[in-house]
Amino acid sequence: MPTTTNPAPTDLSDPTRWGLSLEAVHGLADRLYGYWQRFADCFQTKTRDGAAYAYIYLSGLLRMEANRNFANIGRKTDTPGQNIQHFMSNSPWSAQEVIRQVQREIIAKPGLERGGVLILDESADEKAGEQSAGVARQYNGRLGKVELSQVGVFLAYSNISSTVAAPTWTWVDGELYLPESWFAQSEPMAQPRQHLGIPKEREFATKVELGWQMIERAVKNGLRCELVACDDNYGRSRWLRDQLDQTGLIYMADVPTDTQVYLTKPTIGVPVLEPGSKGRPPRRQRVLSDEQPVKVSEVASREDTVWTTVRVRDSERGEIADEFAVRRVWARRAGGREVPDREEWLVIRREANGRLNCSLSNATPDSTPEQLAWGKCQRYFIERANQDAKSELGWDEFQAQKYRAWEHELALSVLASWFIAETKLDWARQFGRDPTLARQFEVEVLPRLSTANVREMLRATMPLPQLTPEEATDLVVKHLVNRTRARRSRTKRRHNASSPPSPGM
Repeated sequence: MPTTTNPAPTDLSDPTRWGLSLEAVHGLADRLYGYWQRFADCFQTKTRDGAAYAYIYLSGLLRMEANRNFANIGRKTDTPGQNIQHFMSNSPWSAQEVIRQVQREIIAKPGLERGGVLILDESADEKAGEQSAGVARQYNGRLGKVELSQVGVFLAYSNISSTVAAPTWTWVDGELYLPESWFAQSEPMAQPRQHLGIPKEREFATKVELGWQMIERAVKNGLRCELVACDDNYGRSRWLRDQLDQTGLIYMADVPTDTQVYLTKPTIGVPVLEPGSKGRPPRRQRVLSDEQPVKVSEVASREDTVWTTVRVRDSERGEIADEFAVRRVWARRAGGREVPDREEWLVIRREANGRLNCSLSNATPDSTPEQLAWGKCQRYFIERANQDAKSELGWDEFQAQKYRAWEHELALSVLASWFIAETKLDWARQFGRDPTLARQFEVEVLPRLSTANVREMLRATMPLPQLTPEEATDLVVKHLVNRTRARRSRTKRRHNASSPPSPGM
């Protein structure tokens, strides 16, 4: 009797089962080159075409694993480091033109027509000295304390709607925050402003104002979004929420748990001076009725607050489902100087560890708890965008001092971020995954390509040159010569500064 054998299980190492095409992977270098060509015109100035340096720098950010500063990118790509430094720190190409084109590409991308979210956040980088634009002793959220830092305000775009082939997120804008002390009219501040290239037209703006400027630019550029999300550094600003509301943008703005709200609409008006009372008549509106405000943390513990478990999203670690409570409120800013003249949604999320996270939203009154919970969870994606920029695209390794260098680094980081996002999105649309994989592993969701995954494949198809011992030695010698010259220059400057003036001066 012939024996029968069970068919061998499908090979788990087959890349096509995971939505990977070896042909597409081999074509990553060509893909990057074609991508750069779409932006090449952005790097032209009246006197020079810096597009070639843009390609060198962009490919360096994407391929190098560490130490992505001007000198090292030059060494790894056989390009004079001073040329890279001039292109990044001095060349007057427009960073905003690069950013505008990235936004225009997102607008035109099939599948991203609906479901877009703009997310506002800030990120601080600790600095060892005060020689860089915007550096001051200021709160550093990453360290949880006031420290010598440089702070950027960033705008990210995300889209995880059902029409998108793969979850998409990318940086789309940023602004360097310059503390108010940088605008002092004293001579000690005028010199570093000039030396570091702070534009003369730049005026002090709060982080909230910088965030609104970026949102305005994105809206003017036509970048579609169904929601604007931000953390409580921005959400507590009644002014920002008013700007968004007046522009017709739906917001989901985190607020501190001690934010005070009214649970019923209070009567608002200007108090009438009692007959015979002395003093000036009141002019400012205030709450006239007896309703008392409560903290949003107290709303969470009230018996009439209804909690619902909502599935947030599937993740590689399993389904994320938290408890949410929503109710209509009238909010006022801390201190109570602004009257609660607009009804908003209060959205409270209670995480598995019991931590409360609260937001205010101007979503329509008929919004469902599920819709509000979806909006409440969108800030996760700027955390992903920030993490990718810092850990994978070299933002943490940025060392230049000038204002223009910061702007140019931002533009090329946005460019690198969109290249990764677009590659993952295109591949997810073109190369389907084997639907039996999830069943085979008994999981709901298969992991998606990460930024690190795409960079790994790009490095394989565009390997950085390997130096011979002689070439490496030559580079080290050049490095030592440059360091010695720099040391000699610093010594001369210190000597000249400390030398007494000659007689007759």
